[in-house]
Amino acid sequence: MIIRSRAPLRLGLAGGCTDVSPYCDQYGGAVLNATISKFAYATLTPLSIPQIVIKCHDINEHHVFNNVEEFDLNDKKLQLIKAIHNRIRKEFNIKVPMFYQLETYVDAPQGSGLGSSSTLVVTIIAAFAEWLGLALGDYDLAHLAFSIERQDLGLSGGKQDQYAATFGGFNFMEFYHDRDVVNPLRIKQRYVYELEFSLLLYYTGTSRLSSKIIDAQVNNVNGNSTKSIDAMHSLKSLAFNMKETLLKGRLCEIGDLLNDSWISKKQTAEEITNPVVDEIYAAAMNNGATGGKISGAGGGGYMMFYVKGNFLYHLQNTLNQFGGRVERINFYDKGVQAWKA
Repeated sequence: MIIRSRAPLRLGLAGGCTDVSPYCDQYGGAVLNATISKFAYATLTPLSIPQIVIKCHDINEHHVFNNVEEFDLNDKKLQLIKAIHNRIRKEFNIKVPMFYQLETYVDAPQGSGLGSSSTLVVTIIAAFAEWLGLALGDYDLAHLAFSIERQDLGLSGGKQDQYAATFGGFNFMEFYHDRDVVNPLRIKQRYVYELEFSLLLYYTGTSRLSSKIIDAQVNNVNGNSTKSIDAMHSLKSLAFNMKETLLKGRLCEIGDLLNDSWISKKQTAEEITNPVVDEIYAAAMNNGATGGKISGAGGGGYMMFYVKGNFLYHLQNTLNQFGGRVERINFYDKGVQAWKA
């Protein structure tokens, strides 16, 4: 028997940063994101010999562990996968040994800003759930992925990535101290087509360590930085505005909303941007873009731009001069899937 699973990566359109504790615990967070046709994949094959074989093809990691029931998480190598293994055994009281080969691949580089790490966690959990017959609803799966990353491993970050990968599609998400709410958005298909045509992704060619940026934002909130907290209030408000704009098809306003989000996002922490990112953004705005932002925490990875009229191809040529990679966007309306092959 072979188990396969995949989950889509996400594009954060508005409200990013407000899903991170302590801001969302104190004030409530709001995020609007959409999943795209880039995926994290997992293939799980049960083994009859006492081994766990892990192959991460996108980062060229291949490791064999002999007769392991519980991993030592102090060893940072493949820490996410080890933590998933440990938590599955503990959470579902699995007493028998689990031996298997797990192969993974992600369509975007680490540190891309598309939620790749959290999406991979969701993908792997779904494969285990299919193999072991675990009863996991969407909220259960997303919360388990969040708990493994943020609590078991203490990794810095928010909540939106796990929920986006699990639910899929366009979602308006609200995060509070005691509950998380995912509101699927029914956006008319012609609006989605136009959005796909008008948005450009640009991979800067550099990754970034999101935890450092998120830690700076957390410290600013804990330190009652008025500048940072007011910026997050603005980001949350813009998420509500973006929801209304998409539902009503006022797509000409999206560039301005993205630009306002970028201005506010830069106020949450100094590490959000750098001279290279600022230069790319200025060039885009001078060559057809009406707005844009970095996807994810900031500092590098993917940027997105909304382009007016038929300036799309001109902007592509402009961005190509910076040595990164221009990509078109295709939205994907399904969440994580797992099946027996």
